[in-house]
Amino acid sequence: VQLQASGGGLVQAGGSLRLSCAASGRTLSRDSMGWFRQAPGKEREFVAAIRCDGSRKYYGDSVQGRFTISRDNAKNTVYLQMDSLKPEDTAVYYCAAKNGCAVITLRTFYNSWGQGTQVTVSS
Repeated sequence: VQLQASGGGLVQAGGSLRLSCAASGRTLSRDSMGWFRQAPGKEREFVAAIRCDGSRKYYGDSVQGRFTISRDNAKNTVYLQMDSLKPEDTAVYYCAAKNGCAVITLRTFYNSWGQGTQVTVSS
């Protein structure tokens, strides 16, 4: 499956962005999906994940209550709504797909990755 992330950009602190991850090649309806991010000089970290049917969602501690992950299996697309953005949210954001419905927060379990989209939050 090929994943294409989009929606990144420059936003002021307190603002919002909505990232999208569109898949092609096959359906994502049997995959759990995740968002990860990587800031310069740091390891790639878990942001959010969603079960294949959308029934369960998990968030990293730093984004809990501010970010919302969702999916539209009919459109083969996953979203990340980011509100109350902070400068420390600045990073390249990646979407990833994991075979099977079980939600995993560890990046090593994800099989397919998108190319990343830059999010920059100014203070």
